[in-house]
Amino acid sequence: MNAPRFRPSVTVAAVVEHDGRFLLVEETTPEGLRLNNPAGHLEQGESPLQAVRREVLEETAREFEPQAFLGVYLARFVRATGDEDITYVRFAYSGRVGAPLPGRTLDAAIVRTLWLAPHEILACRDRHRSPLVWRCIEDHLAGQRHPLEVVTAHESLAAPSGPGAGPILPGS
Repeated sequence: MNAPRFRPSVTVAAVVEHDGRFLLVEETTPEGLRLNNPAGHLEQGESPLQAVRREVLEETAREFEPQAFLGVYLARFVRATGDEDITYVRFAYSGRVGAPLPGRTLDAAIVRTLWLAPHEILACRDRHRSPLVWRCIEDHLAGQRHPLEVVTAHESLAAPSGPGAGPILPGS
């Protein structure tokens, strides 16, 4: 009998720096209020680049202009109750945001957005949603940058066609 296939949760995140401060969101989670980079899950049919733009807009009410790809990060989270054990694969981008869009509301779980200096972010590591919050900022500060084209999204994401374009069957 085969074990169930491992299916990590694919997420995207944005690192946004302005005048030495970084844009973070404070969000409600089952563990309480946590700080995170603007981030979220990749949805069916979208590329990581499309997802990060959407997530930043939803969580900050600001349009995000990706300028570089930071990297792919993996982290594992086990809920204290033991009922969840999730491995996250995070595609992180750095870029700029515009001003908040008038009339645009934040996702329900987002309490507020914050601009924090690196020392302030480090001082509250116990409130980070993930160890990747600081790791992505740290890589950005170290000058890590890759071209956006490093991540390729095939056109079949939006319009599946050809062999295997139908539903994925169990065991395939």
